[in-house]
Amino acid sequence: MPKLNTLQDIYINELRDLYNMETQLTKTLPRIAKAISHSELKQAFENHLEQTENHIDRLEQVFEMCGQKVRGKKCTGMEGILDEALEILSSDVNDDALDAAIIGAAQKVEHYEIASYGTVRTWAEQLGFDDQAELLNQTLSEEKQANEKLTQLAEQFVNEEASHGESEFEVAHNGYDSRSKSNGRSSRRSS
Repeated sequence: MPKLNTLQDIYINELRDLYNMETQLTKTLPRIAKAISHSELKQAFENHLEQTENHIDRLEQVFEMCGQKVRGKKCTGMEGILDEALEILSSDVNDDALDAAIIGAAQKVEHYEIASYGTVRTWAEQLGFDDQAELLNQTLSEEKQANEKLTQLAEQFVNEEASHGESEFEVAHNGYDSRSKSNGRSSRRSS
């Protein structure tokens, strides 16, 4: 890791982290979108992929304004968040519950991006890089809107749809599976 002596050094280092973060997202979002069953949620992911490509373009503009070579630095924070998201996809879960879990994972991504873009935007302002701060603020605004859209979808549709059915937690703690009914009574689940 290069020596970071000034706020500008830290700023450039964080821009490289952001560049890698956005690149990771362009590779992972299509995989996640394929697993989504709710059409409006799937559309939100596809739209965000387009936005992510625009975020990369903006970061490239910022690098150019700084006189820096465009290159990323491995963002291990985003790598971990995306690994968790992909782990959800490999779980044995019904479609509605999977959509709710994907929203939760996506909001972790959005919160990480909001924190990161908010930080670099503030540093750009502090350094007097107003044109760069404006570009970074555009992306920050889009990340906030994406997070709000996810919240809206979760609260209006997806969480309600995922709450139907009985969880394994309920089965384990109540001793029966209401999905297996005979003569109107719940039957005990055999272990």
